[in-house]
Amino acid sequence: MQNSLFSKQYQEPVLLNPVKPQISVVVPIYNEVESLSILVESITESLNGIGLSYELICVDDGSQDGSVQLLQKLTLSYPHLRAIILRRNYGQTAAMAAGFNYARGKTIITLDGDLQNDPADIPMLLAKLDEGYDLVSGWRKNRQDAALTRLVPSKIANWLIGKITGVKLHDYGCSLKAYRSELVADMNLYGELHRFLPALAFIEGARITELPVNHHKRQYGHSKYGLGRTIRVVLDLITVFFIKKFLTRPMHVFGSLGIISLVIGTGLGLYLTFLKLFLNQGIGDRPLLILTVVLVLTGIQLFSFGLLGEMLMRTYHESQGKPIYRVREVLGDQI
Repeated sequence: MQNSLFSKQYQEPVLLNPVKPQISVVVPIYNEVESLSILVESITESLNGIGLSYELICVDDGSQDGSVQLLQKLTLSYPHLRAIILRRNYGQTAAMAAGFNYARGKTIITLDGDLQNDPADIPMLLAKLDEGYDLVSGWRKNRQDAALTRLVPSKIANWLIGKITGVKLHDYGCSLKAYRSELVADMNLYGELHRFLPALAFIEGARITELPVNHHKRQYGHSKYGLGRTIRVVLDLITVFFIKKFLTRPMHVFGSLGIISLVIGTGLGLYLTFLKLFLNQGIGDRPLLILTVVLVLTGIQLFSFGLLGEMLMRTYHESQGKPIYRVREVLGDQI
């Protein structure tokens, strides 16, 4: 293969420990048949130079352009390559979750399959991770995308996500990231939450940083993203915000709102009672009476939601054996 965007020469892969590699590279694939061969060769060349055992996991997310057939051929030529073929198109979050589940390395690298991320940046991310971080996120500082449909919405989304989650990154949407495997094991992905992996990692107590990385203009195919994903991003952002604030204490949010509603409703009820009993005024045709009833009933419902949330939270943690804390390390002699 001589037509790579990033490399010109193929070398044999370094497999120091074929049973359990040190690094796992996870790449979601969806209709990327034109770029697959170049991608695999480029990742191979990048990782051969670092002297660590590795595996490349390509997760095909229901491609219909021949990507699956090409992956079957590539697995015969590249012993470090594994292809996970999903039954249909589930979305990038599900594809990444599948890659995480099959990854065996202590360090996990993710990147897109469209050649816009540069595999040559992987050693730089690994070096930064070795400084003590749990997640190193790529920052497409000189992003090569359309301004109106990609850059402007992305800048707005990055600002909004940073404000709501408290995780200050320039580029949440960059797929090129390096993780410690124990961090990924603690994160369950649903919906479109792959965009919020740094925020989810922050909830788990991860140490996060970012590095400027290369970004190339798309050479093959077309982008799978558009402005239509904005609503999904906003809804998922609300989910992440709730998880961050109230995952282990849902009664705090529902109970607080319930108390406010009950207090206001009770106060209005006492006021109407005073008008009726002491001033002999009619209250049956007053809109304030309807508001009082609505506030009291809403307060009771919010308390009920809080209690249900507390029970579900306990079921979530206890059924999976998940503690409500995360231990980074234990120092001292073990007795």
